[in-house]
Amino acid sequence: MPELLSLQEAQRLVLERAEPLAAEVVSVAEAAGRVLAEAALAQVDLPPFPSSAMDGYAVRAADTPGRLPVVARIAAGRPAPRALAAGEAMEISTGGVVPEGADAVIPVEYVVQRDNDIEIGDAVAVSVNVRPRGGDVRAGAVVCPAGVRVSVAQLGALAAAGLTELRCARRPRVAVLATGTELRQPGEPLGPGEIYESNGPMLAAAVAAEGAEVERLPPVEDDADAHRAALERGLEADVLVTTGGVSVGPHDLVRTIESELGVDEVFWGVAVKPGKPVAFGVRGRTLVFGLPGNPVSSLVGVELLVRPALRALQGLTEPLPRFDVGVLGASMRRTPTRDELARARTRIDGERVVLEPLPGQESHMIVRAAAADVLVLVPRGKGELAAGEAVRYLRLS
Repeated sequence: MPELLSLQEAQRLVLERAEPLAAEVVSVAEAAGRVLAEAALAQVDLPPFPSSAMDGYAVRAADTPGRLPVVARIAAGRPAPRALAAGEAMEISTGGVVPEGADAVIPVEYVVQRDNDIEIGDAVAVSVNVRPRGGDVRAGAVVCPAGVRVSVAQLGALAAAGLTELRCARRPRVAVLATGTELRQPGEPLGPGEIYESNGPMLAAAVAAEGAEVERLPPVEDDADAHRAALERGLEADVLVTTGGVSVGPHDLVRTIESELGVDEVFWGVAVKPGKPVAFGVRGRTLVFGLPGNPVSSLVGVELLVRPALRALQGLTEPLPRFDVGVLGASMRRTPTRDELARARTRIDGERVVLEPLPGQESHMIVRAAAADVLVLVPRGKGELAAGEAVRYLRLS
């Protein structure tokens, strides 16, 4: 194997080749989870009129304290009947239009009602409980910038600001292919040497969580013709993710056949544990990831390399995974030549996030890995990290 790349260098090489996809128009109602290709601008002032923040009475601050006749009632969704004259009050609902002439709203619980009059005991400040027009956003201002994934809260903001359509990056089309004669589908009987195929659904779920449109290709046996047909189909996607068959054994056919099909290999081998024999290449604008067959190695590869690429293809401004900081709950031995992503569970101790390494860190132990909610980054080096030492960790979605 050639000299291993650092994880950071591998990520750089991937992101350099992940050119943002073309934009398309998406309705606001269907935009949750999509990435904006251009800034979304407010179409109206919000609020579009001065509105009441309380159920109460619209008044002139200069008329308080005092006794005022209630001359009208303003419901939400209805215009004010007329301007408010000096010495008057109008009953108003939360969200109702504050009439011209009024400059304050006094809550209903702060007045004494007598017949059709109200008694206000204290002076009311100007602008109190009045939401000014455009106080949230002005028409033409940016509601959401380009390069962000639309969240639930942002979706509400975009709709409130009058947008009906957005320009978003096209969803990446991703083909997922598992290779290996030993693979069987869950529910089928297992023969000698056979295992259930688990990487395909795991990888498909991971890329779908990034907004991709996923095609799971049927697993292929260790046969050159079967590999060639499946890989040709997978290379029609924006991203092809294979699992298995990327090492140097006699049945590891993926990289050889991809090369025959015109894939230019950018790198093979990253200084990370697990997941060292990961391959990455391109054919045209198609990104091609070859992940190892060991399930946890595939998990690490998709989290650290594939998902960042999908974010970059959609134009996210910060595509790399976000690492937080916690402290180790137990010591961990370092690997001299490779960074390690160790499975752990979190617990909260006061204001600290404590990371408890799990037993069974071997790359084939996917059931043990299922108990983890984070990957702890153990930098390469000699010796060990002590319990209580600060480390970075990546949350597993």
